[in-house]
Order: sequence, then structure tokens, then C-alpha cells
Amino acid sequence: MSTRRDFFKQSGLLLGTLAVPGFLSSCNASGEKRYDYKPGLQLYTVREAMEKAPKETLEKVANIGYLLMEHATYSGTEKFYGMSPSEFAAVLKQNGLKMPSGHYALGNPEMKGTILGGWEKAVEDAHNIGMKFMVCPWIPEEQRTLEDYKKHIETFNKAGEVCKNAGIQFCYHNHNFEFQEIDGQVPYDLLLNKTDKDLVKMEMDIFWISRAGKDPVAMIEAHPGRFVLWHVKDMSKIDDDGITNVREGVSAITEVGNGVIDWPAIFAHAGESGLKDFFVEQDITPGNPFDSIKQSYSYLEENILS
Repeated sequence: MSTRRDFFKQSGLLLGTLAVPGFLSSCNASGEKRYDYKPGLQLYTVREAMEKAPKETLEKVANIGYLLMEHATYSGTEKFYGMSPSEFAAVLKQNGLKMPSGHYALGNPEMKGTILGGWEKAVEDAHNIGMKFMVCPWIPEEQRTLEDYKKHIETFNKAGEVCKNAGIQFCYHNHNFEFQEIDGQVPYDLLLNKTDKDLVKMEMDIFWISRAGKDPVAMIEAHPGRFVLWHVKDMSKIDDDGITNVREGVSAITEVGNGVIDWPAIFAHAGESGLKDFFVEQDITPGNPFDSIKQSYSYLEENILS
């Protein structure tokens, strides 16, 4: 009988075999660069609709034009929006969608489907559904001391090794709390410099890096090839700084192209970043989230994508 150990031995794929979307840049008639990426959506943006009617929601998202999905569930349930991997894969295929990436909680040994609980099964299920990236999206507030971050470095390296054996890349997604100094050290710098650069890549949330007062382009230039995924959401002009607490800055999130982030300048560094896929994410929307994701899609289609 095949065991999970056999699965990891038999699927010892090299990360070099990951499907990589062509990084092709061309210019339109106005001389503006365009990029050959498929538009992606982090499903957290439409989380309420996904909870109530996942099949209908995915159809609606596909009709807008999004082709790639990044899930925001599985942790604690070991299912994708209430469906088994095979069931969910069938729904994706029916709508012409692919899901290369997903978010997984750090969790604990008792919380299954997380990095610290049932990780091998989570990786196996991700592999079976065709995923190429598994992302830790958040470190709980009570686990953000310097000693905690040192433990997370070891945890992420181990998680990345399990992913690698299944042909999947492990990543970490930032907010802005990682940029707050602790005893003169910046936690995000620790994560970047101390984790194995091949086992642990980064999903750069461009909004949160900007809210932390950092320059996304400078970050890419300092760590080329490390930011293989991006979260794309814009930052509106507001009075509060939104830097000291991740919750305070959420009100600054707006649709792509509706804020102050220079998207053409950032996409010009997609190749240097090592970008494979990007996902529109809008944590909160002023009204119907489908209106917001449609607005972001239109901006990207008209100004960035070929």
C-alpha cells in the first residue's frame, strides 16, 4: 500500500521544473512596456461569497477575466472551501481556472492542515491539485519576539524542504509588522537573510511594504530572484500613518490604479524580482467586492498586461 512517505520519495521533483509563465515584455504604440502574466486573484477578497457559494463565486470571478486563483482556506479543515482536492480541482477546471498558490496558517500540532500540524498531508493535497506555491501569510502577534522569529526561520526551512520534495515552492507573505525594529533588528531582514534562499521565497505584498515606508523596487534590487509572488493592491492617500499596527492601515487599501503606488515602475522589475505569478487582493472594499476586483482587473489589462 502506498504511504505518504512513498509519495514524497516518488514525487522528488526539482523546483527547476516549476511551470514559469513567460516573462515577456513588449511595448505598445505609445512605447509603454507590457507584460505577459495571467491575472490572479487572492480569494480572501471575495471570502464571504466563497463561504456561501464557492462554485458560483468562482464562475463569477472567471467571467471577469481572472485565470489564476490563490486560496485562503484549507488550514483547520484540510479541505478547499469545503471540497476535497479532487472536487475543487474539478470546479476550477470547469471554469477554466488554475490555482498555483494558497495560504496556510502557521498553526500548531493540534490544528491540522497547517505548517505545524499535518503539513505533509497539506503538501500532498496541494501537489495533487496542481499547486506550485504554498505560502505562510501571517505570524500571530503573540509569536513575534526575536526568539520567536529565530524559531520561525527553522520552521520555514523545514517546511520548504517538505515542499521541495513535492515540487512546490514555500513562501512567506509580509504585512508591515515585520519591519518594526526589535532590539535594533528588523524581523523581515532576519527572515530574508537567515532562511534558505532556495527553500523559502517571498510573496511580496506591495501595499504592506509601501505602508511600512519601504521601497518595493529597492527591496527587489537588494534581493533579486527572491520575490516570486506578489500581492497587488493599491494605497490611497489618508492622514493616519497606518504603520504601527497592521489593523490601522487596512483603511488605506484601494483598487489597483486608484492609489499612489507606481505600478508600471514596479512591474518593470518583475524579471529581476523572479516574479512567477501575482494576485490582486483587497482586504476590504468600499462596496461590492466584485466591483472592486473588476476595477483592478481593468486597470491591469489596460496598463500592465499584454
